Parts: sequence; C-alpha cells; structure tokens
Amino acid sequence: MTIRVLIADDQMMVRQGFTVLLNAEPGIEVVGQAVDGLDALEKAAELGPDVVLMDIRMPRLGGIDATRRLTGEPGSAVKVLVLTTFDLDEYVYEALRAGASGFLLKDASADELAQAVRVVAAGDALLAPNLTKRLIAEFSRVSAGPRAPRRERAGDLTERETEVLSLIAQGLSNAEIAAGLVVAEQTVKTHVSRILVKLGLRDRTQAAVFAYESGLVRPAGY
Repeated sequence: MTIRVLIADDQMMVRQGFTVLLNAEPGIEVVGQAVDGLDALEKAAELGPDVVLMDIRMPRLGGIDATRRLTGEPGSAVKVLVLTTFDLDEYVYEALRAGASGFLLKDASADELAQAVRVVAAGDALLAPNLTKRLIAEFSRVSAGPRAPRRERAGDLTERETEVLSLIAQGLSNAEIAAGLVVAEQTVKTHVSRILVKLGLRDRTQAAVFAYESGLVRPAGY
C-alpha cells in the first residue's frame, strides 16, 4: 500500500525539496503541501494522509498545537513526524508530548527521510535514530522531577509490562526486547499493545516520554 504524506512547512524550498525526494521513493506519495498549522489541519481533513511532516515554527498556528489537534481527534490514525533544524530542541520535545511519533532533522538524507516515514507509517515509531531517545532523556532530566499523575498510572502495569516499558524507553526494538527477556517476539508485541491501552498512549515514542516523565527510567548519569 502507498503511504500518503502531507508536508507542512512555511518554507517553499523545504516543501518542494521533500516532495521531490519522497515522490522518488517506491510506495510513498506526497498528496499535498501546507504552508502553516491551520493549513495543515484543513489539508489533513481533506486529503487523509497517513503521515504529516510537520515543521515546528510556522505562522498562524505552530507545529505543536497543530500536532496536538491532529492526533487528538477521536479515532485519528494520522502520524506526525516533526521537522527541526537541530536535535536538542525543547519545542520538538513538546511536540513529542503533544502526540508526534518522532522527529527528523531538515538536513536528513533521502534514505533517512524515506525510512522515517515508513517507520512512523507502520505504527512502530521506533526510537531511531537515537536522537529521539536522547532528546526525551535530556528534557525530562531538566523538568521538575517525575509527574505524580504519571507515577500513579504506571502502577496499573504488571511487573513484566513495567519491564517492557523500561526497555522501550531505552530504545530497544521488539526483537531486541524478546531476545533479552527470552520470550517470543509476539509476546512482546502483546505486552506493548497492553501498555499503550492501559496508559492511553498512541505509540512507542509516547511510551518512552511517559517512562522518563514518570521516573520509571532515569537519564544516564542521573
């Protein structure tokens, strides 16, 4: 199946450059472009993309609020991949908390761009590249400690689910978790699905944010 992509960025050269790169990839089609957050909401409703490449800083409505509104729609299946110029960006962290499934540097190669779109579209939202994990760890570190409501919600998980959540936050894939726990990969997938349902999260990236903010996982060196 073809992955339908909407590109939202106020810079025409960025929109056009990404459009050319993605349309050259098999199984990916850019179905539209948006010049700001409001335009992205309108185009997403009209075109029904699978993935939205969303710039953070745009006029009228920025990428964080647009992401929150897109992913907050009941039954919404659209995935948001945030575009940024540098990795340790607090605004990108806020976008991840708002529902984005990951982020991508604007100077990414064609291969990195296509791979990111495919990963996010598949619903895996793996913490790859490792920049995503590093970003979450950095900004959860400087926040005002674990958030009490999240600590309480973590108590709904079983011991094994808590263990799996911790490994997700460390950036491990299902296959790596299965190997480490000596269980079938399908068993890990079941645990991941239950974790997301119990915590009301969209994907693995949201699970990693939750794990750090609840204090379940501590950034390295702290």
